[in-house]
Amino acid sequence: MPEVVITTDRTMMSNHHGKEFLGFVATGPAIGLPEGLWLWISSPKPKILGDGEPLEAPYGLRKVEASLIKNGIDAKIIDPDYLGKYAEETKVLMVGHHDFFAYGPPSNEWWLITGREPINRISFAKLMESEPVRRMKKNGTKIIAGGPAAWQWLYEPDKWKRWGVDTVVDGEAEKVIPSLVRKALKGEELPSYLYVGVKDVPLLDEIPEIVKPSVNGLVEIMRGCPRGCMFCSVTLRPLRHIPIEKVEREILVNVRAGIKRGLLHSEDVLLYGADGVKPKEEPVIKLHEMALKHVEELAWSHASLAAIRYAQEKYKLISKIMEMVKTKQDFLGVEVGLETGGIELAKKIMPAKSAPYPVESWHETVEETFKIMHENDIIPAVTLIIGLPEETEKDLLQTIELLDRLKQYRSLIVPMMFVPMGALKNKEFYRREMMTDLHIEVLYKTYQHSIFWAKDILKKYYLKSLLQFPLRGLLEFFIWYVERKVNSFSEELPILSKEGATT
Repeated sequence: MPEVVITTDRTMMSNHHGKEFLGFVATGPAIGLPEGLWLWISSPKPKILGDGEPLEAPYGLRKVEASLIKNGIDAKIIDPDYLGKYAEETKVLMVGHHDFFAYGPPSNEWWLITGREPINRISFAKLMESEPVRRMKKNGTKIIAGGPAAWQWLYEPDKWKRWGVDTVVDGEAEKVIPSLVRKALKGEELPSYLYVGVKDVPLLDEIPEIVKPSVNGLVEIMRGCPRGCMFCSVTLRPLRHIPIEKVEREILVNVRAGIKRGLLHSEDVLLYGADGVKPKEEPVIKLHEMALKHVEELAWSHASLAAIRYAQEKYKLISKIMEMVKTKQDFLGVEVGLETGGIELAKKIMPAKSAPYPVESWHETVEETFKIMHENDIIPAVTLIIGLPEETEKDLLQTIELLDRLKQYRSLIVPMMFVPMGALKNKEFYRREMMTDLHIEVLYKTYQHSIFWAKDILKKYYLKSLLQFPLRGLLEFFIWYVERKVNSFSEELPILSKEGATT
């Protein structure tokens, strides 16, 4: 039995039917369907190996596991349904999450609009209040929490105390976690909150390689981001490019386990090997040639609109990449950030978002990039932030104007309510009472856009095998249900016409 058990709740411990972005369904409440069915759509149980170890586990947990194993600590990731087998022997329980309490986007948006707790918040609370976790705590097990959402514990001190969490680690943990766990194993006093600053983040040679498979073959190619957007915490970390040899070794860990999917993770995949914000052709091509040599299906986690535009205009790089990708699949998925259509607001909070293009041409960059993606069968999930500090009516009107220009391009636009993070962490959360008529119109336009294109994507690209038809049917029902609710909602809004235009 391992001394250290690492786990998370069901919404994270899943491969999401092999479709990473289906995991976003767990950020909302169960809408129009029973909670169990909603959870199955987003987060089915993974394949389990002996003794409750999942075949695939979240990449961040795999990094922590690798760091502990590298330092001689007996640690193992265990599926939450099997924690009972370890309740008596576990000395340290580690829990991680991307959104512990649903304060992050887009969970907080669903919560604000529907007034109902998202599934991921409910699921995590069930984990922490489960019989095995309570038994571990009664037996003296130390509990350490961490991950991208570690900051959320600061807003939930009652649960922190009630669940007996000894330490919350906020930031990149690989360098600091072995010594912290050793202290816990020895019964020494632990800090209640450990913030990992810039000086304590791991250097390239200190970042361990995963030793067991990650969910959907996710592998990291970069850390940090040079764009410096004020609402993002990633920009507070130094930029590091993972050597292609390390990336390949991690891909092979997944492939040898039978996971032939690959997900290249970075805040901006096209900046791999770049100087600053201008993509370079050679390192990006080599990265994709290497990855496609091993995997049967590929996706990107994130890319910036400006980098996509520059890469295509300078090198025809998007066309070249997609020519390679299409030898194996019909499309490539990615998350991109639009954030705002307000030019003055963009100048204040994300002046380098459009670089190397001037921020004044942000609308042109956005539309040109959407056109490039549409023509090359790249399907973006697009984030748009509502309620940013200093947002004005003019910013919202410009956002509405931009959304109208984007109607013709295949994409899912996901509105998110402002959450104080990064350089804006001391600002105020966006709340329901802050919503204006223009905010509602922005929301309505994004829903109209996404419902239209979700139907198209599901018809032409997504879940086409016979085995996937039940899941496809449920998603079609969900789209129909949301469309019906949005149309019903729009009839009650005097500021909206049937086309969703300003009246």
